[in-house]
Amino acid sequence: MDQSDREERAALLALLRASPKSVSWHQIASEVAFHGSARALSDQPSDEALFSDPHVQASVEQAHRDLDAWEARGLRMVTVLDAAYPQRLLDIRETPPFLFYEGDLRAEDAGMSVVGSRNASGRGLEFADAAARLLVGEGLSVIAGLAAGVDATAHRAALDAGGRTVAFIGTGITKSYPAANRDLQAEIARRGLVVSQFLPDAPPTKQTFPMRNASMSGYGLATIVVEAGENSGTRIQARLAMEHGRAVILTSPVVASTTWGAALAARPGVHVVDGLDDLARAVDSVRGERDEIRAALRELALAEA
Repeated sequence: MDQSDREERAALLALLRASPKSVSWHQIASEVAFHGSARALSDQPSDEALFSDPHVQASVEQAHRDLDAWEARGLRMVTVLDAAYPQRLLDIRETPPFLFYEGDLRAEDAGMSVVGSRNASGRGLEFADAAARLLVGEGLSVIAGLAAGVDATAHRAALDAGGRTVAFIGTGITKSYPAANRDLQAEIARRGLVVSQFLPDAPPTKQTFPMRNASMSGYGLATIVVEAGENSGTRIQARLAMEHGRAVILTSPVVASTTWGAALAARPGVHVVDGLDDLARAVDSVRGERDEIRAALRELALAEA
């Protein structure tokens, strides 16, 4: 990392820590990405700055100490200012300002989330396994949250099928939660990608998991909900996927057993599947829509050139 990049990272961390509570981290991320510089924001005169808290400059030295400590521990970090930052995350309102990661980080990574209950039925786990293998067969990354149940099954199936899997965790990158998935997390780090949007030693909280779900939704092309209850946290990701303009694929049991699933089923961009053949068709449909959008954007760019 050159000195300029280091100064930008320190400025970003200082902004995050010194900003008033009324300003969220994703607001800061959006502003920094828009301006192309965290220093440009932190160096503005206080009467013009978006973040005028006088503690910003005082936080820069602490940020440099943190960067030194993280580098000494071998931790890898990317910010919204880096070309390696996952580009689809820049499209969402909840853009994380930084990511810590282990494994193969890619700016462009076509994949879909496979999510569902931690206490899934045997049938649900079988479908999660089959869904992950189907995605691998299509050359797509399998995205999940490393939770027990559906998530862990999808990760395991993707690895066993020789595919790529991406784990968004609800803790700092140095933690393993649940502890039972510690070995799985390590294997994903070696063969795929583990991502955290939190400071390295952050513990799990009620807030971190919904935040993790928002990032999973933004990162992928679609969210596949395998099995979930009425009050399952999975419904948060399904709702956010709709807000992000991502496709949602619900199994028919989710639609039949939950009011939120039934409500989503009638909305544009939502696919309801009864089995693996239906899922394959839905995946093809989502990929086709993406290809159409890409073609339209290319034509627009050529017309403007």
